[in-house]
Order: sequence, then C-alpha cells, then structure tokens
Amino acid sequence: MFTDEAQVSVNIQSSWRKSQQSVQESRGCQTRSIQSAEAGVQVHHSVISSTQTEPQDHVTTEYLHDPQNAQHFPSLKEFLRKVEVPVIRELVKNSKSHAFDGFQVNWEEQNQKVLCLHQLQHPRALERDLHVTSVSWSCTGAVIACAYGRMAEGDWSNDKSYVCTWNLDHSGLKPKQADIVIDVPTAVTSLCCHPKHPAIMAGGLFTGEVVIWDTRQSTDPVLAQTGMSADSHREPVCQVTWVPLQNKGEYDVLSACSGGRIQLWTVSLEQGKISLKAAFAVLQQQLLSSNTNFKGEGSSIVGVTSLDLSPWDPDTFLVGSEGGLLLRCSLSSHTPAAIPSECLSVPLRAPAVFAFRPGGGPVHSIHCSPFHRNLFLSAGTDGLAHLHSLLQTNPLRSLRVSDTYVFKVQWSPTRPLLFATATGQGEVQIFDLSRRSPRPAATIDPGGIGHAATCLSFNCKNPGLLAVGKTDGRVGVWKLSTDLTEQIPTESQLLDQITNQVTE
Repeated sequence: MFTDEAQVSVNIQSSWRKSQQSVQESRGCQTRSIQSAEAGVQVHHSVISSTQTEPQDHVTTEYLHDPQNAQHFPSLKEFLRKVEVPVIRELVKNSKSHAFDGFQVNWEEQNQKVLCLHQLQHPRALERDLHVTSVSWSCTGAVIACAYGRMAEGDWSNDKSYVCTWNLDHSGLKPKQADIVIDVPTAVTSLCCHPKHPAIMAGGLFTGEVVIWDTRQSTDPVLAQTGMSADSHREPVCQVTWVPLQNKGEYDVLSACSGGRIQLWTVSLEQGKISLKAAFAVLQQQLLSSNTNFKGEGSSIVGVTSLDLSPWDPDTFLVGSEGGLLLRCSLSSHTPAAIPSECLSVPLRAPAVFAFRPGGGPVHSIHCSPFHRNLFLSAGTDGLAHLHSLLQTNPLRSLRVSDTYVFKVQWSPTRPLLFATATGQGEVQIFDLSRRSPRPAATIDPGGIGHAATCLSFNCKNPGLLAVGKTDGRVGVWKLSTDLTEQIPTESQLLDQITNQVTE
C-alpha cells in the first residue's frame, strides 16, 4: 500500500536577515582627555609671640639700682634720707619687743575648739541612776572603758554596777549599747586600762577589793581579785594604777583607799593570780615629826583620796589626803609604820619623804607632768587648780577653776602647758598656761544642769579625743581642735621659765 518515493528539496532564502545586516553600523563614544598638574606651596618663615606682663622699664630699674644715678631722682633721694632714721629706730624697737611672743600664724580656717562626737550610755545604768565614776582609754586608743557607781555613797551599798567598753573605731558603733558589759556586784570606784594589753583592766571596788578583768573572756571576765582577805583594803578604793617593773616589761598594781593604806600588788596574767607585795600607811605622827608645815589633828591615819605615779621615776608617787595634805612618797621606803600591821602578810611601811603646803580641803586629783619631771597638778574641794614643783613646798601658781569641787585634773599628752579640769558644776575647763589671761582657753558645754563632771581622760594615742564622765550616767567623747593639741614653738621654753622660778 505504501511505497518509498524521493522528492526534490526546495530551499527558500530569508531576505529579512540580509536586509537587517546591511543596515547595522558600528558607533563609538569617549570623553575628552583630562588635563592634570601637581603644584606645592610652603611658607618661608614662622613667628610665635606671647605676652603676660607689660614690658619692664629697664631705664628706671637701672637708675634705681645704681646709687650714682640717684641724682636723677632728687625727690626720691630726699625721701629716703628723711625716713632713714625713724625707720631704723622702729626696727630696733621691734626687735626688742615681746608683744608677739608665742604667737603662731594659723592660715587654716578657724574651726570650733571642741566638738562632741559621741554621747555613750548604758541603759541599765541610767535606769538605776548610776554615776560614771571613772573612764580610761585602752593602750591602742580605740576603746573607751567606763566604770559605774555612786559618788559620795554614804553606806556600804551592795547594789551591783557595771564596767562597759565601746570601740570607737568599729563601724557599727552603737552609743546606747556597749560592746562589752561586765556585771560587778558592787560600785566600781576606780578603773585603769593596762599599758600594754588592750583587753586587761584593773579596777577598785567600794568594798575595798582590787579586781583584774580580761574582756577576752566572755563567760567570766574576772582574771584575778583580792577578795575579802586580810590583805584587802577595808575601805573603798579611791584609785588604782599600773606600776612598771624594771627590766621585765611587766606591771604591778598600786592601789589606795580612804583608810590611809596604799598597797602594791603583784599580778600574774598567765596564772590569774594577784598577791600583796608591799603595804604602806600614811600617819600623822610621822609627818609631824619630819615636817613642820603640816599641822594635823584627830586620828593618826591620814585618809588617802588621790594618787599618781611619776612617769619619770617609777619609785616616786604622789598622794593627796582628805585634809588637803600633799605628799611625795617612795615605793622603796623601808621606814616602819608606827601602827600594827593588822594581820597583813607584809609589814606596813611609811612611804612619805616630803610634804607640800596643805590645801583647804580634800585633794580629789593629782597628775604629774609628762613633759617635766618636777611639775605636777593638784585639785580638790577648794575649786582651784594648783601647779606644784617637787622642789618646793608652796605651789607655783593657783588658778580659779570652779566655785564648787574640782573632781579631776589632767595634763594634755601633747601640749606641755595645757591641762583640763572636771568640775562639780558639770563643766570641763581647759587651761593654757602659755596665755596671759587666767581664763580658760576652752569650755566644754555641761550638757545638763545639776550633773557634775566626775572624771575625764585624754587619749594618748589620739590626742584630739577627750572623754568626760558625768553623774547623769553618760560619757561624752569630744574632739579638740588643733589649737588645743599642737604644741606652739615657744611652749617648751615657757615651761622651763615656769620651772626655773624654783631655782632662782
């Protein structure tokens, strides 16, 4: 049905392709050539100029400094010749004047002389109307210790009291809450921190006991105590102080009571023991036979009210009595006391070696100068502060401090002629003997009517701090200005002049 058949192919050329190729042309485009050139510039020179002051007149300076040209200024020459004699006369006069002796220029802004930093109190002591009887700084100067009791207690009170401490360097200080509170079964009449151990304190009680406390022992801080033994005091302890031992770096405790007995105790901190080492008694009969200045009556025993150890001689201590008597005593005295030893384990000795002129009443406080071995202060019921020398009986000076009692007097640890007094009116008067005026250099506000300032203490590590205890149960810590703490240039010379009044 189907058969192969070859057909002839027909090619038809496209006329459109050829027509389009014929009309195509090549075209080209280019911008004009860019013309470029390099050129440089630099200044030929530079000038820097500045000015602050006006140009100096060299001609005038030359004439003024050359005496030969003074003739060009006849008016100046005549003026200098006219004032030469009076100016030299005034300069000579000023060189001999003492109007500004002791004056020290203070370029700093004048600040308040005293500023209250803290008012410390123990709530339980306030509730029971206890008085602050003694304050003492630790050897580091960071802790203030405070003893509570009652001033002039008329009976043998068994009411308990307290010893409290505050660390002023602690960031969490609470003025109304003591860091450490030690309960004491009776009134504490005296307190003294250890010179080397910040946790150790010695105290005297109303019952006559001497106690050593260690604040590191939280459960029972009593390290040692005399107890009610035959060697103990029979009357309230008026003062305790630490006595350095030679070549040992250790300390004994010296205590005194109103019964006239002064006792030296050996303290073993390692064993927690205290034992009687020596005992002294101040007797009127022996004083009358050795010193014609003292006229006593009544009992043969002189009641001791105050005591201080010389920082220059560990063997010398000063004693004040109820009758106003001032005595220089020796720890090495071997003179037997003219009374029985009253069953003491050691014999009684008479310590007095020199008597000063008696005052008008009981001597509440004595303090030896830390800057001169022969000077000391005393104060008491006559309202005066007396400056004494160990070399003569009469006082060098007497300053009126208060119309009532003066309970405490203490030298500044940095100013040789400055001391503070605590008065029965509640004021603390700070006196500067380098001033010509007898008025106090500063007065600390009493802060309460009817509350006596019973005790005070300078901080030896931080002399700008002064602690004051009062009968309202509060302890004020005051900041002193540099005027009251920094020694003036002529102060040591003035101190020598006062002392030399004795030898002239």
